[in-house]
Amino acid sequence: MLSRLVNFLRDCWRTSSDRGSDAAGRQDGLLWYKDKGQHLNGEFSMAVVQANNLLEDQSQIESGSLSTLESGPLGTFVGIYDGHGGPETSRYINDHLFQHLKRFATEQQSMSVDVIKKAYQATEEGFFSVVAKQWPMKPQIAAVGSCCLVGVVCNGTLYIANLGDSRAVLGRRVKATGEVLAIQLSSEHNVGIESVRQEMHSLHPDDSHIVVLKHNVWRVKGLIQISRSIGDVYLKKPEFNREPLYQRFRLRETFRKPILSSEPSISMHELQPYDQFIIFASDGLWEHLSNQDAVDIVQKHPRNGSARRLVKAALLEAAKKREMRYTDLKKIERGVRRHFHDDITVVVVFLDSNLVSKASSANSPSLSLRGGGVNLRAKTLAPCGPT
Repeated sequence: MLSRLVNFLRDCWRTSSDRGSDAAGRQDGLLWYKDKGQHLNGEFSMAVVQANNLLEDQSQIESGSLSTLESGPLGTFVGIYDGHGGPETSRYINDHLFQHLKRFATEQQSMSVDVIKKAYQATEEGFFSVVAKQWPMKPQIAAVGSCCLVGVVCNGTLYIANLGDSRAVLGRRVKATGEVLAIQLSSEHNVGIESVRQEMHSLHPDDSHIVVLKHNVWRVKGLIQISRSIGDVYLKKPEFNREPLYQRFRLRETFRKPILSSEPSISMHELQPYDQFIIFASDGLWEHLSNQDAVDIVQKHPRNGSARRLVKAALLEAAKKREMRYTDLKKIERGVRRHFHDDITVVVVFLDSNLVSKASSANSPSLSLRGGGVNLRAKTLAPCGPT
């Protein structure tokens, strides 16, 4: 009876054009996916598979107006937020980052590196306020954080911003041979990378233990692998690195300046007709697939279901590493599943060059979609205008 009621209410919520479609995505066990959708500059595919007890990956795609002005910039926004220590930070980013970006784009009446940087800063400061408010009742929230990968396609330009170790990879066709090459667009902030360790030592010259090798893994202060994030307030503000925070997060010595940074690496790329698609994914995918392997999977198959295909390829590799069958891996429950693979989020954004160069508010559908089962929110908006 309850399931029939839920289905009835879901049908009432959808518009008649949505019924019978996967407008809000589909669920298959711990896998959520939307095989095909339309954004301002082409098509997209999206998939999320859960491994943790609570899904710590959050994601969204927004397409249409990037400001609150009818005359403001149009484009497509993609966000991948890979949380750690809990889902609170990644959920907060999912609720606030894009709104901050729209606010600053409205003020400047354009999209820019500065707009994106301000949106990140406002999101970080907002989460700091949440931690300060909840600290007396829930002190462990100070140890919750998130990576934050963003892509914005606007007026023929692709902006990539990143904190942490999620990754954006471009598939670019080589005119002479027809092959599609993988080009990594994002800079990663994982101290397993030697250049990142060197950066940490240069930023903290007086701390010989700023990065240490623990259980054969490089970690900042022996605690965390990434050097930049949103959240992780216990490593940014010393007043939150004390009791009643769990002892394993508390440092023996106090610190005068933030140990982790929230400054994103941001780059701009002028899109070309031979730029075919961009794969945005949390590190759960890249633990099992190389950049070129992922690009080959996308370009050698139909667009429909590309993200789900990539997730399945990663799960097949995870199963192979444990000498087990994929069908057996799929039966493992969330929580226990984390011992085999991480939460994995993938968004594949296809770029149709004629749409990238000719996007207009007159004929451009707007979209707002979040990935991840119960955390999903989806709606198709009116043609681009004030929001």
